[in-house]
Amino acid sequence: MQDFALYPFDPPGDILALRTDLRAWLAINQPEGDIVERANCWASFDTGFSRALGAAGYIGMTLPARYGGGDRHPLERYVVIEELLAAGAPVGAHWIADRQTGPLILRYGSEEQRQRYLPGIARGELYACIGLSEPGAGSDLAAVRTTARETAEGWRISGQKIWTTGAHLSHVMLALVRTEEGSERNAGLSQFLVDLDTPGITIRPIIDMAGNHDFNEVFFDDALVPHGALVGERGQGWKQVTAELGLERSGPERYLSSHALFAALIDAAGADPDPAVAALIGELAAEMWTLRQLSMSTAAKLAAGEDPMVEASVVKELGNSFEQDMPRRIQAVVTSGWEDPDDLARLLRALLIASPSFSLRGGTREVIRGIIARGLGLR
Repeated sequence: MQDFALYPFDPPGDILALRTDLRAWLAINQPEGDIVERANCWASFDTGFSRALGAAGYIGMTLPARYGGGDRHPLERYVVIEELLAAGAPVGAHWIADRQTGPLILRYGSEEQRQRYLPGIARGELYACIGLSEPGAGSDLAAVRTTARETAEGWRISGQKIWTTGAHLSHVMLALVRTEEGSERNAGLSQFLVDLDTPGITIRPIIDMAGNHDFNEVFFDDALVPHGALVGERGQGWKQVTAELGLERSGPERYLSSHALFAALIDAAGADPDPAVAALIGELAAEMWTLRQLSMSTAAKLAAGEDPMVEASVVKELGNSFEQDMPRRIQAVVTSGWEDPDDLARLLRALLIASPSFSLRGGTREVIRGIIARGLGLR
């Protein structure tokens, strides 16, 4: 990733020094690993790397120091995330906790929840997953049927979540459940922090077509969580979760999941590339620059306390198109065979298999386009 002089906001602090320091740190601390693992690296779990990153102050950057955070500006964190993704660093273990769970706890959680969870997140030692999708309630999130029933002992949770990334490696789930009996759609929903070692919770793997175990089914069989597991206000889960999704949909991961393949194409092209390859490199670079500007503008609005739901959805929709199309566009101009052992061929093969799933993460294209259309007054 090059250093760019132009930002759609006034950069806080010394951005160049931040980039330089992080690159030097990565040169020493980033595991070499296999080149394929550097593609889609925010799904790659390496708990040792996450702990080292936390110790260096690169996780929980925006959290207050009293909770173990760095008191840094959100746009400084954006630059760090951009660098980590461009380098293909294995950030999957702490990814969701740092991106969504920590900020949501800080905004809506109780002081007890902040004290309990945020320091571990900032150290890169506490990992989280998101409990949203259910059978029959994936794209239509308001159709959630998992319930939480309040009792004298606490809350009894029953139901099922599906496509839960990293649940088998996480300590806690931030779950959206229905707390008001008889409620429908986005009314009567609440969020809970659920420790995944709670009795009554079963996690089963979902193996994808590439043989990887990233996704899971999570079953709640009358699982008892304490009263203090409720996050924010009872019945306000829809409002809280939509604010959370703005963080999920607009970051640099929306245009950098296939970056390792782009870098490999540039390396393979050399100093005198084929004209078709050179033209494609120029096109991809220009498109990535545009997406980067859109993403940073949305990040600036989030940092200012705004809720840019439409802008975040535009970043996700365009970013998904860019990342999914890149392997096919590269395949059309290179001569790499499916079984070739070079880096470009191996990355191309891996991303041709993985990229169709990119548009499912954070909401399907149909849902995202509906949000954009409503935001523009088109429906």
